[in-house]
Amino acid sequence: MTIFQLVVLTCLACASGVHAGEQAYSPVTGPFVHIGWQDPAFLPRRFRNYCSFDVTLGAYYCSDRCGSDYQFYYCSRWSFGCCHVGVGYCDWGGLLRCRP
Repeated sequence: MTIFQLVVLTCLACASGVHAGEQAYSPVTGPFVHIGWQDPAFLPRRFRNYCSFDVTLGAYYCSDRCGSDYQFYYCSRWSFGCCHVGVGYCDWGGLLRCRP
């Protein structure tokens, strides 16, 4: 191996943007929402049940059999569920979180 090839290999190894063990892609396959509100248009059709309008926040939400004081959140095919209205969110890993 020549010095030039060794230098090129070293530069390529140092320029890698992903460290070992880190994912180079996002596991989320749907809309990625970091805020506490999801529009019903972003939910899959099967979860658009029991939708209503919240006057205080001025937005529509769906509860999908969760209860009257709950909102249904959809982060990915693997992470979805119910939280109180306006307090759920999707974290950077694509998982549903409910603030207390």
